[in-house]
Amino acid sequence: MTIWLAVAAGGAIGSMFRYGIGQLTINLLGAPTIVSTLAVNVSGSFLLGLFYTLCNDRIVTSIEIRVLIGVGLIGGYTTFSTFSFETIRLLESGESIKALANISGNLLLGISAAYIGIYIGKVFNFS
Repeated sequence: MTIWLAVAAGGAIGSMFRYGIGQLTINLLGAPTIVSTLAVNVSGSFLLGLFYTLCNDRIVTSIEIRVLIGVGLIGGYTTFSTFSFETIRLLESGESIKALANISGNLLLGISAAYIGIYIGKVFNFS
């Protein structure tokens, strides 16, 4: 039960962060929601890569901390379901170039950010 509560607590916080980053991106850049989704997906990919690398290679943590942060917080923060929905909406509205740019940006930058997070987690000593 403790693990479920950890996921729920982390998810609530992560979802609030996701909403806050989305609003901040829109307010600062006047950007559409696909830009805020991209920002969240890229930063979330980086954070998840960094967090699990640190947990696996550098820091001993309990399962509760791992699920609180990895599954709950970062899982609640990232938005691939929103990404998928927005891509379909772009395709449905005939904006295939924007849909392709959305797919390419989220996948390439997200995977690159995860790699950089893993690299930083392995190279730098955070203890």
